[in-house]
Amino acid sequence: MIAIGSDHGGYLLKQRVIRYLEEREIPYQDMGCYSEESCDYPVFGQAVARAVAEGRCEKGILTCTTGIGISITANKIPGVRCAVCSDSLSARLTRLHNDANVLAMGGGIVGENLAVEIVATFLDTPFSGEERHRRRVSMIEERNVIEETELV
Repeated sequence: MIAIGSDHGGYLLKQRVIRYLEEREIPYQDMGCYSEESCDYPVFGQAVARAVAEGRCEKGILTCTTGIGISITANKIPGVRCAVCSDSLSARLTRLHNDANVLAMGGGIVGENLAVEIVATFLDTPFSGEERHRRRVSMIEERNVIEETELV
């Protein structure tokens, strides 16, 4: 199950992504918003992120005007690794290397055709599972694993 959400700035792009998910018969849960009426992206970013973090959905897809604000919101939820992607290579590498579980895109940045390509890449690319990448993802999840003295 894919959790999907947007604010008003990402609404139209979200609708195109939903059509793509339906074409591929990929189950999804639309967590809003439901129109182009102005709304607050943190509400929908948190809803999708919580669904992923709690295991109700395997992955999430978020859209706002740039993808940035909604991704910042999603990344506040422990267990979420949300990446803003504007190209397929970033989508592929964030899955391979970072095991990203939420994708964010900007409706004012990415066109519909490219968005579908990014979503397909994100959904179809598995985490590499390589030791170095597992170690780094673990460090992200553990938070504060690097001592200040190690940064000097």
